[in-house]
Amino acid sequence: MADLTSAVNTVAVSTPDGRRLAVETAGRAGGPAILVHSGTPNCRHLYAPWVRDAQERGAWLISYDRPGYGESTPHPGRRVADAAADSAAVAEALGIERFATWGLSGGGPHALACAALLPDRVSAAAAIGSIAPYGAPGLDFFSGMGQENVDDIHLMLNDPEGARRKTGEDREAMLAMSLEELRRADPTLVSAADAAVLAGPFGEHFHRCVQDGLAPGAEGWIEDGEAHLAPWGFALDEIRVPVRVWHGGQDQFVPFAHGQWLAAHIPRAQSSFSDADGHLTVVDRRIAEVHDWLLGSSHATTRRRVHAPAGDRPHAAGPTD
Repeated sequence: MADLTSAVNTVAVSTPDGRRLAVETAGRAGGPAILVHSGTPNCRHLYAPWVRDAQERGAWLISYDRPGYGESTPHPGRRVADAAADSAAVAEALGIERFATWGLSGGGPHALACAALLPDRVSAAAAIGSIAPYGAPGLDFFSGMGQENVDDIHLMLNDPEGARRKTGEDREAMLAMSLEELRRADPTLVSAADAAVLAGPFGEHFHRCVQDGLAPGAEGWIEDGEAHLAPWGFALDEIRVPVRVWHGGQDQFVPFAHGQWLAAHIPRAQSSFSDADGHLTVVDRRIAEVHDWLLGSSHATTRRRVHAPAGDRPHAAGPTD
């Protein structure tokens, strides 16, 4: 196995059903573990400021390519709930008994799935700019959403095959974009606050994630979209672990009302709402706050099995950075 105490490493984890998950780790192996579920489209790469924050805390930061993205095997027909089993496989392979988790945007529901379905393993969960369930009672799902996302979601609902074709075309267009072109894309989605973030180092990180996450094809992106709009496979009102919802009032990717709805429908959920934030500003500027809450409120601990069965040990793929 690679030395997991170095800055950033990639390891391969096998799931019980024989799929591969590409996992990225950073920080101190054996420290408090935080599992990250990135947005849609997805990539396992961890942003350098998140890594520095984890290192300063002695924490272990972990992320993985969701199925179909990057170097992870596709999982057609997957539900949001299936992220819990994949997360448990990652934790088992790394010898982690307990972890905190956060998810951004399309990753938010996957973090909540872990909170709902792994109560003995998850100490706390944060949902950042997360979408709410489609068809949720009392939520106007599209109000305040950028037109690009509105159009794509309507296409997925009304013409699934057409949506699959368009996602493939969108993937090709995004892979062909330069960094500067990517920063200017999706004008109805990017608020002024988020445009400032994309102009900085986070824009470079996002460009790299798009290139690597979508390199194998559009399947992961398609699977995410279909899973988000279908029943998630768990009940939010059954979550018993601590949850906090972060959402920005200038979010045009996922409207602010989604965060408000989640905070109101998850038992005892706390919230951090800010009129100054958009969709991307939170993960660029506020992850230290997220980590503070996750570790401070939950006292998350990591235990590594000294004699883990050979089948539970991830195959090392070597350092990435």
